[in-house]
Amino acid sequence: MVRLSTYLAATAALAINAQAESMYSKKSGVLNLAGTDYDRLIAKSNYTSIVEFYAPWCGHCKNLKPAYEKAAQSLAGIAKVAAVNCDEEMNKPFCGQMGVQGFPTLKIVRPGKKPGRPIVDAYEGPRTAKGIVEAVKDKVPNIVKKVTDKNLDEWLEGNKDTAKAILFSEKGVVSATMKALAIDFAGIVSVAQVKKSEKAAVDKYGITEFPSLILVPAGSDAPIKHEGKVDKEAMVKFLTQVAPPNPDCPSPKAKKPKVKKDSKKESKSSSKFAKASASHKSADSSSAAASATDETVEEPIAATESPDPNIKTEDTPDPVELPVGDVKPSVPSVADAAELQSLCLNSQAKTCILAILPPDDASDAAMSAMSVITTLGAIHKKHGKNLFPFVSVPPSNPLADTLRSELSLGTDDTLHLVATHGKRAWYKKYPGATFGAADVEAWVDSIRMGEGKKEKLPETLVASGAQEPVEEKIAEQEPVQINIEDIPEEAPTHNEL
Repeated sequence: MVRLSTYLAATAALAINAQAESMYSKKSGVLNLAGTDYDRLIAKSNYTSIVEFYAPWCGHCKNLKPAYEKAAQSLAGIAKVAAVNCDEEMNKPFCGQMGVQGFPTLKIVRPGKKPGRPIVDAYEGPRTAKGIVEAVKDKVPNIVKKVTDKNLDEWLEGNKDTAKAILFSEKGVVSATMKALAIDFAGIVSVAQVKKSEKAAVDKYGITEFPSLILVPAGSDAPIKHEGKVDKEAMVKFLTQVAPPNPDCPSPKAKKPKVKKDSKKESKSSSKFAKASASHKSADSSSAAASATDETVEEPIAATESPDPNIKTEDTPDPVELPVGDVKPSVPSVADAAELQSLCLNSQAKTCILAILPPDDASDAAMSAMSVITTLGAIHKKHGKNLFPFVSVPPSNPLADTLRSELSLGTDDTLHLVATHGKRAWYKKYPGATFGAADVEAWVDSIRMGEGKKEKLPETLVASGAQEPVEEKIAEQEPVQINIEDIPEEAPTHNEL
């Protein structure tokens, strides 16, 4: 839930004619990406990608468009250049999951050690085509072997069972194009680069022109020389005589029949998203925000324009930043130690689930924590009022550090979920490293069913004496309506966002 206290245009009825509009045409070279396609087309791709998260009404996004399209043309065949319209209803949960707080947000996504688990880095360089291209090329993995006269025979012998491609070049640096070519044929063709100064290797294959590409079939010493242009498309075609390149990403799965959603809930959610987006759009395009009124808007993402020192226009108003502190969790936040003991940590208290927030509430981990807390709130609503309470414990609560120490949670910048039962003096930690809605719900259900091993709750954490009923305390907190459909399937981990 986000409070837009600094601006909500009185003309919020102007709403969102351009909401579903995409800024990039098919001819631009920029891949229009939906949140539902990210995992298959980007996360599981063999290639490095850069993804822009934007809104059509955003002035900075419009200013970035020419440079981004130019970057897409320069990176064709080397890396993917994609864009997600965060103003589209279906993309809003995904944009929130990716930690988008301002427009435009750029993230470079590159393959990790485990398939489907990419490394995601925020791009904070100059918003120019050159800056973007250089940053992306620098992130392309290099599996091209640099071969010299000394190790040529060793490399050939070690790859005798596979076809080999060798580029002879005047340069010693491996280009991004060659890196991408090697990725295309990884496991099919071993790719190497030899510098012009390596005389023995040059003479061995009779190379007289630079650059030159040769193909040495498996089990053969007779090279096949590439006669065409030494560019990506031509080189891929040349190597395809051995075998076709690797597929870029998994094939799309067959679509399942659509499940009808509750039209009332969907309409209510869409209306509130529209209010928030309309207010942002109005603030960007007119001075009507001066007559703003306070209003509370519920949404999984409420991003504003990101200020950029490289892009300045007189017509673009100063963006309004929404600090992390304005984002209220969907469960009660208890900053007072005595209140926390009254609710959950006393000799009469029954089961509670504590979401112990990380010390740095402005970190990526904290943003992930907000997503997880939202998930918990949705699970609470789904199971009804009789489910035991969820409580978030911010770093400002004096018991936060004590809980981390006494329960051996560590002092890292990580969210921890802990179930406690003061009356029976036990606690149970959430075992997972990621916080998918299904995983958290399964853990909650195991607690409800009394399953799994529990540990003894330290006596130092349990206050004695009769306490006020937990239900009455929780009821005093401001209620938050959550739709389970709006919860991301899995909140991103710190290393992944």
